[in-house]
Amino acid sequence: MRIGVIASVAHCSPPNNYGPWEQIASTLTEGFVARGHDVTLFATADSETSAQLVAAVPSGYEETAGADAKVFEALHNSTAFEHAGEFDVLSNHFDFMPLTYSRLVSTPVVTTIHGFSSQDIVPVYREFGDIGHYVAISDANRHPDLRYAATIHHGIDLAQFTFRPEIGDYLLFLGRIHPDKGTHLAIEVARKAGLPLIIAGIIQDSEYFRAMVEPQLTGTDVTYVGAVDPVQRDALLGGARALLHLIGFAEPFGLSVIESMATGTPVIATPLGSMPEILRHGSTGYLVSDVEAAVAAVATLDRLDRSACRDDVYERFTADRMIDAYLTVFDHVANLPKRSTGAASPAPQPQSIGSPGLFSHAGM
Repeated sequence: MRIGVIASVAHCSPPNNYGPWEQIASTLTEGFVARGHDVTLFATADSETSAQLVAAVPSGYEETAGADAKVFEALHNSTAFEHAGEFDVLSNHFDFMPLTYSRLVSTPVVTTIHGFSSQDIVPVYREFGDIGHYVAISDANRHPDLRYAATIHHGIDLAQFTFRPEIGDYLLFLGRIHPDKGTHLAIEVARKAGLPLIIAGIIQDSEYFRAMVEPQLTGTDVTYVGAVDPVQRDALLGGARALLHLIGFAEPFGLSVIESMATGTPVIATPLGSMPEILRHGSTGYLVSDVEAAVAAVATLDRLDRSACRDDVYERFTADRMIDAYLTVFDHVANLPKRSTGAASPAPQPQSIGSPGLFSHAGM
């Protein structure tokens, strides 16, 4: 099969540190190539891939001084769709903007909805729902107004994560530093539990960091180590007693959660969004409602079997399972009748690809 993968160009693919959308696009691309498919990755010029790389921009707009995100996006997406006729399917991992080109080509576009930045973008997905093939990354993130080809949970390459059977002596916060992610709550939990906390990740909200995080940094019991690369990420996750993921929003997935579990480190998380789908309470971590419950959970971490965390990722969240699930959707979509460019498709029938149960890979 000829597959074009449209990655985000906020960061390179795979990302040097932060960039979950780019990481998933990269993991899928490498998996498709390994299975013998003819794959082109549309990404930044500094990306690394075994596929053919087509780049309209030099580097990620989040990492390029003076870059205009809209200019980078326009150049990137228009380039991808200029090549659309070369593929059996386009795999879109760049949000809603590529959909605005999709009526101009006959190549089907499978769009992974990595989350809704706001409800304001839903009308775009709704407008192209007649020709779009949408993949949800969790059942929790399915929007009631949209039809989906599948729910496919993210997957990771277990070879990149080292299993550590020994329980660590510190707690870890790993993610973008933003109020939604609950960095300040992680600090409060660690202090009340009497354990040191390491904070790692990009500062996405500098005002929040200055007001709520930086004054708490001591260099001993609370330490900020900045953004981390994959090697550092693996070491930090594996050495932790638990990952604190006390989010304050309905998170679509949470890649760091399964990465933590892959090293054997359980996760203490708020039961919002996809967390009840990903975590097995009392086995791979704990779902907690508040700070006091999180502190109580920390006290019982030694009761958990760290191998159960790794095993759960092997059973439900491997890259191989994710790749197979996407290829199943692609096979179906590529064999649908070709649509004329510029024309809307007939209204889908109840038995079509978006029907509940068909190509449902919620366990992937």
